This record gives sequence, C-alpha cells and structure tokens, in this order.
Amino acid sequence: MLSPSLRDELLGLGTGIRFKPGSVLLREGMDDRHALLLLSGFAKVTATVENGQSSLLAVRVAGDTVGEMAALDGAPRSATVTACGPLTARVIPVGVLREALIRRPELSIALTGIVADRLRWANRRRLDFSGYPAKVRLARLLVELATAYGRAEDGAVAIGCQLTQPELAALIGTAETTIHKGLRELREEGLLGTGYRITIVQDLRRLRELADLAHEQS
Repeated sequence: MLSPSLRDELLGLGTGIRFKPGSVLLREGMDDRHALLLLSGFAKVTATVENGQSSLLAVRVAGDTVGEMAALDGAPRSATVTACGPLTARVIPVGVLREALIRRPELSIALTGIVADRLRWANRRRLDFSGYPAKVRLARLLVELATAYGRAEDGAVAIGCQLTQPELAALIGTAETTIHKGLRELREEGLLGTGYRITIVQDLRRLRELADLAHEQS
C-alpha cells in the first residue's frame, strides 16, 4: 500500500523485537499506547466475552499493524494479540507514530484504509451469520484466508496460519462440532486438504462457488 521510500521509512521507525511462540504482544485492557508492525510470523487477536471465555477475532500476519487503535484514540486495549510461532515486529511508540502520520499524509491514508478494511471485514462476518448456513460461512472464511495469506503450492493454495477447530468456530459463530462436520465434508468433496501446520485449499474456484464468492474472481 506504500511507496518504496515510505515503506523503508516506516520499517525504520521504532525498534525491532523478537517474540517466542505464545508470547503476548498486546494485552486486552492495558493502557499502553505503542503500535507494532509485524515483519514475520503471524498472531491471533482475541478478546474476552461476558462469560469469561476468549473469542478469536482475527489473524494478523507480516505486513499488518496491531495496536494502532489505542495509539490513535487513547482508549485501553480492546483485544489481546498473541504470537503463533516465532514472530518479529517493529515496536513503534505512540509519539513516533503520530508524528509520522502528521508528517506523511500518505501513511495516514494507508492506516485509515487498514482500519476501514477491518471494519468492512467485521461487517461481512455479521452479515454472514444471518445470511448463510455454517458450511458456507466456513467456505467464505477459508477463501478469505487463502486469498489474503495463502501461497500457491502444486496447483493448490496453502494457508500457513493454522487455526484450530475452536478458533474457526469462533470466527464464523458456530459450534465446534459443526466445524468438524464442515471440514470433513470439504475434504470428502476434494476441496480441502491438510498438511503439517497448514490447511490446503485443493480447488479455490470450486470453494469460491460454494462460498457464493465466484462473482468476486478477477
């Protein structure tokens, strides 16, 4: 989203840090204000609901920012971000980030676009809950993950950010048993496969059709 010069400038902000698997990058409810730019690896974004259970909200990968909401509005952290495997990031203090946003309007526009995309994604999830059965919601989620985070592999698309069945269930708002059934059916239909810590979309075109997303193909 950024020009090469501005990308290099952004990568020079703050300090680099490495996180071990399971490390908490940001914690829900805390008042710290820094943001992080992920350089490698991926992280899960979770929040605690009223009954005390943790719910998966999103996945973030290299190139994504996390923590920018608290940096921009000063409110406590709205979610916890946890490293899933080794992860590297740039930790950007709130003052440094705000100064860069004022000084470089292109960066401000890009960050606004990121926030807008995430709001749009959340709105799609809410619409999916009422508009599609669970299997179609699962297919729509897998298409989005494959499109955003997948890599071509022998004619298929490998999704490197492995999610557990409870996490998939949380993302599409259904029971874990329903996810188990949906994944089994997708495998039986030749649409999905699994490997070591990856999910493999065997036929993205057919999965798009099942997900009612065929019209979005370019």
